[in-house]
Amino acid sequence: MVELEDKIGYQFKNKELLKEALTHSSYAKERKSQHIKYNERLEFLGDAVLSIIVSEYIFKNCPELPEGELTKLRASLVCEKSLFDFAKQINLGNYLVLSRGERHNGGASRPSILSDAFEALLAAIFIDGGIEPAKKHVLSFIVPAIKNSKQKRVKDYKTTLQEIVQKNPGEKLEYVLIGESGPDHNKHFVVEVHLNSNVIGKGGGRSKKEAEQQAAREALELMGY
Repeated sequence: MVELEDKIGYQFKNKELLKEALTHSSYAKERKSQHIKYNERLEFLGDAVLSIIVSEYIFKNCPELPEGELTKLRASLVCEKSLFDFAKQINLGNYLVLSRGERHNGGASRPSILSDAFEALLAAIFIDGGIEPAKKHVLSFIVPAIKNSKQKRVKDYKTTLQEIVQKNPGEKLEYVLIGESGPDHNKHFVVEVHLNSNVIGKGGGRSKKEAEQQAAREALELMGY
């Protein structure tokens, strides 16, 4: 537990909370007579704490996204797959208390068990230290995940536009550089995207590739995507 505390950068005042967060129900059931606390109740609370922290962060830091997109982004950040990835980043499976059978069957690396334990750990931090340490813990995973998500979205604009245009044989898509300004160390490029010689989007950026992406993005918006 000390090793895990060092890894997450939080020292528990009540070590029993951390112990409970790391204990799976299979271990408690294996030792029925000992009335061992396990992490399902903490996982319930952690789910709610996670949702409010993520909601607040993306509301404040993604002002360009409408409500529908905020909902999609939050769902992608709090789903089992993302929580499983976060748990793996701190090797959470190494610290879980499982029954012999569960550990033998790979429970320490099972997505459902690890994602639940991640939420339970968050709840334990929240109960032990309040919202600020809980927020600090969660955002250390969420912020990089949001940056990766934004980068993937940007990379997809040209590909998405190309896939849409290819559905209609004979349609020709072309990116045309129409402007270039600024010194060598701080260039600005302006690109138009043409569909059969008709301008359907325009974008700017510090490189031709970025300008093309923004032009494709505008085209997709104008097309209703």
